[in-house]
Amino acid sequence: MRKPCFLGIDTSNYTTSLAFCTEAGEIVANLKLPLPVKEGERGLRQSDAVFLHTKNLPPLFQKAKVYFAEYQPIAIGVSAYPRTVEGSYMPCFLAGVATAEALAVSHEIPCFTFSHQNGHIMAALASSGTCDTLIGKEFAAFHVSGGTTEVLLVHPCGEDFRCEIVGGTLDINAGQAIDRVGVALGLSFPCGAALEKLALAYEGKPKRKKGCVKDGYCNLSGLENMALDMLKKGAAKEEIAAFVLSFVGETLVAMTSDLRAKYSNISIVYSGGVMSCSILKKMLAGDGCYFAEPQFSSDNAAGIAHLTRRAFLKA
Repeated sequence: MRKPCFLGIDTSNYTTSLAFCTEAGEIVANLKLPLPVKEGERGLRQSDAVFLHTKNLPPLFQKAKVYFAEYQPIAIGVSAYPRTVEGSYMPCFLAGVATAEALAVSHEIPCFTFSHQNGHIMAALASSGTCDTLIGKEFAAFHVSGGTTEVLLVHPCGEDFRCEIVGGTLDINAGQAIDRVGVALGLSFPCGAALEKLALAYEGKPKRKKGCVKDGYCNLSGLENMALDMLKKGAAKEEIAAFVLSFVGETLVAMTSDLRAKYSNISIVYSGGVMSCSILKKMLAGDGCYFAEPQFSSDNAAGIAHLTRRAFLKA
């Protein structure tokens, strides 16, 4: 007899994800298939993302076959929109919603919808071991990725969260800057992991510089130009990579300081693909700061599976 579980589905802009969460709250499968991006390209159009998710979902479910043999979903959850605000919408999430709703109807089980952002926050809480201490309380969260760079005040809202933006970027996102420089250096998109590898190989001391930060908001648009100028002047790729991540890290440190000045003892959870970088974690580490494990920082469906479990048990 198969054991009951909660199935999470996430179809973000660059990854198709599926996760299984047990009744006890353990993630037993965290499966992903990246959406292919052509060499030299810096992203995907939404129409292409929807098409690629449609292609990815069958092989991802095939990959999950071994888990379906052992676990029986009793509820499904899916990321249906980027953020939990009126009008938040991205076509890429339609692929996941269509799949989740079809499965729910055919198996006569409930389907819960959540935001992609809240899935990231929940994944960070679960993987950092802070569910018991932070859920049900007010805390802060950084969501730092290619599509988002936001500082959030997170309020309890039933079994989900209500997020209030209290900081973030005023121009491009941290992940965008990293990817743009990475592509210029000849790396494959998305470039975060490869850029970090280059930075770790740099034996010098990177230039210390940060984006303009005021009242929790930052500007990152100058980073790409500075990095490209270094490239034109013959700087090594390793040095440029180290500078880029140092710049992003110093900016996040300054934003964290602004947050602490306003909410002195608040706990802070860092999530999003950019926050899987060990260099950034080291720069930001401190009391009351918590980080998702790398596999739960990048896009995943584990947070959605956890939220599904909480919603089902509450219902």
